[in-house]
Amino acid sequence: MHTEHLQNVSLARVTAGWLVAAAITSLAALALISMGVLTEESTTANTWWSTLAVMIGFFAGGFFAGFRAIQAPILHAAAMGLMSLFVWFVLNALAVLFFRSWEWPSLTAEMTVAFLVAQLVAAMIGALLGYNMALSGEPGLSEHEPTESP
Repeated sequence: MHTEHLQNVSLARVTAGWLVAAAITSLAALALISMGVLTEESTTANTWWSTLAVMIGFFAGGFFAGFRAIQAPILHAAAMGLMSLFVWFVLNALAVLFFRSWEWPSLTAEMTVAFLVAQLVAAMIGALLGYNMALSGEPGLSEHEPTESP
């Protein structure tokens, strides 16, 4: 993987990919809510449907980042996962500062790790597919040498 260097990672592309992922995740969750499969109750079925929404969103965000970057698709996807941790930290810090009486529904450590792994895997697969679509016009999960254009 010759393009996987930190110098090829752009914060703007990572942020844009993460925002696309968040938007598509929200859209997928809204669609699941409208179909009645995702409800307010905390159940195991809701956990799986929520994970599916996250995977759909981060696949799309990874595809977007990989398609736009054409370099370092795996690092862009990994940076999107780190961006999720950063945004989670900032939102929790702001909630503690400004909304002291508001309580977050808590996630277990296992569920948090599962969501992060789901995000990373979906974003990496999407980034590789986007990279290959931009480079060769056909989907694939391998990173190859870019062809020189005449």
